[in-house]
Amino acid sequence: MPGEFMRVTMSPALHGDCLWVEYGNNRKRRRILIDGGPIGAFSILDKRIADLPAGDRKFELIVLSHVDTDHVDGLVRLFAESPLRFAVDDVWFNGWRHLEQNHKLLGGMQGEYFSALISKRAPGRWNKAFKGKAIIVPDGGGAPPVVKLAGGMKLTLLSPTPATLEKMRTHWKKDVVGKAIKPGDLEAAWKKLASDKKYLPPSKVLGPEDQLAKLIAAQSRSDAAAPNGSSIAFLVEYAGKSCLFLADAHHGVVAPSLRELLKVRKLKRLKVDAFKAAHHGSRGNTSVDLMSLIDAKYFLISSNGQQFKHPDKEAIARMVGGGGRVKPVLCFNYRTKFNEYWFDEARQKALGYSVKAPSDEFRGVTLAL
Repeated sequence: MPGEFMRVTMSPALHGDCLWVEYGNNRKRRRILIDGGPIGAFSILDKRIADLPAGDRKFELIVLSHVDTDHVDGLVRLFAESPLRFAVDDVWFNGWRHLEQNHKLLGGMQGEYFSALISKRAPGRWNKAFKGKAIIVPDGGGAPPVVKLAGGMKLTLLSPTPATLEKMRTHWKKDVVGKAIKPGDLEAAWKKLASDKKYLPPSKVLGPEDQLAKLIAAQSRSDAAAPNGSSIAFLVEYAGKSCLFLADAHHGVVAPSLRELLKVRKLKRLKVDAFKAAHHGSRGNTSVDLMSLIDAKYFLISSNGQQFKHPDKEAIARMVGGGGRVKPVLCFNYRTKFNEYWFDEARQKALGYSVKAPSDEFRGVTLAL
């Protein structure tokens, strides 16, 4: 169809992720939101939604990849408003009910909060494409699960696996113990959230019935392996354009899924327009093996580096040196002392890559693929 497009925006989400995908044509624009960043960056997301036309504030899909604070906090704050200022057709998130299959209700603390909010704010739309069940790449190999959204957008799931969700189940249970609620106790989480000023809208629009309480003490703890491994990661494809969104997923999970996909498509490498680096460009999430499976033009790194000094040079070197046959473009949503090394023009020429970054720290980066 004439005028088809896909755009990816990395919002300035401090040390976290908040990714905005738009696709469609001259007649209809559709959206996907992936993660909400830490609470300190919420104002950017809030303004972007407020700037949408009143009759066009809709998302085909909102994804919370996993429960680390630099991904979940903004979405908890966003869904805390009542009524919601936007419509959403499907919300992807693996809560306690998906980790503990025999549990009748729903869990880490922010996960409990978001679980409660989805249940209240978007009933019937939680993991809708998966019929309410866990979003998971099954054991045993074979083609990864595929979901088609309205308008022709195709998503191919690459992570998590049963093993990484099981590890997250143990982590989640430990995180919630001693916080005055039990894993999966949706009503207790709902009551506990209401008095947490971190998430309450200034107008207190939660209402008197929305009494939900204090967040966990470990707000600023470092990312843990279990949450990262439980990340929902996927490939999006629309109108001949594509991007890999890897959240904080483990390369040991993503690479086997990609191999299964390549086998189905009878390819040696997957050619994509963009590759959203896992875990903000951490060396532990971008392996030489993973890079050998893709051919990408744009490499997206979302971080201001302040929390964990991301990106790591080793990870970027693997992208530049092993990301396929095209001349790669490194896309940063901040220019910082932690990525300044890659802006050196002589280095760019010698290694055959280029760099894209915003002119100021409030703009982020938008790519028209």
